[in-house]
Amino acid sequence: MKQSKPSLLIVGAGPGDPDLITMKGLNAIRNANVILYDALVSPELIKEAPSRCKLVYVGKRKGHKEFSQTEINQLLVFYAERHNQVVRLKGGDPFVFGRGHEEMEYVARRGVRVDVIPGISSSYSAPSCAGIPLTRRGVNESFWVVTGTVSSGKISEDLNKAAESNATIIVLMGLSHLEEIANLISIARGVNEPLAVIQHATLPTQKVVIGTASNIYERTLSDNISSPAIIVIGEVVDLRLVANSNSEIFEKAYDG
Repeated sequence: MKQSKPSLLIVGAGPGDPDLITMKGLNAIRNANVILYDALVSPELIKEAPSRCKLVYVGKRKGHKEFSQTEINQLLVFYAERHNQVVRLKGGDPFVFGRGHEEMEYVARRGVRVDVIPGISSSYSAPSCAGIPLTRRGVNESFWVVTGTVSSGKISEDLNKAAESNATIIVLMGLSHLEEIANLISIARGVNEPLAVIQHATLPTQKVVIGTASNIYERTLSDNISSPAIIVIGEVVDLRLVANSNSEIFEKAYDG
């Protein structure tokens, strides 16, 4: 009998809140024999793995990597060839600045059958949880999702193009370049262009700072904002709504 190819599931864990993973993703975790997981994956999701499951932490934080990307790719093939039900668990959606497609391509070229279970991306869920609409009739016609830092360490050239439009701009992995980004927006859209920075989106520790291109950098410093955080740029920030804890009525919140 011909033996089937080794297999791997690349699973999106969602933006942070463990309840925001898909049912299909959760079932994959509950049936896994090996899970290779990232730094932004909720510990609550890891607890859903069966007791027999081998857990392999391959997370990356700024300034520290447990494994290089090349080593992670090799580990995926190693475990897929020796176990069934191998899960690569990645924060957010694996195909949104998550290098999921690179990993998929690498293992597929080495004879591993691979499938993807999408996840909810912080690029759109973080603004929603902060009460900020990405689009609003009469305000904007599109939104751009841009990485804040490219492989060279500089900000993306696409930010310049996005700033010239009236689109909402969502910047991932850009907090370390916030001052530079705010200066760019000041030139392209004016110093009063609204900005928001959302830290720990969807989690109980979520924190939102609202400002403009002229003051958002200072406000994040004074509020001790740190990564992971996303930046939202555009007039929709001024439409932010937050629930009033004393009633079911929503209030407009301009100052976070």
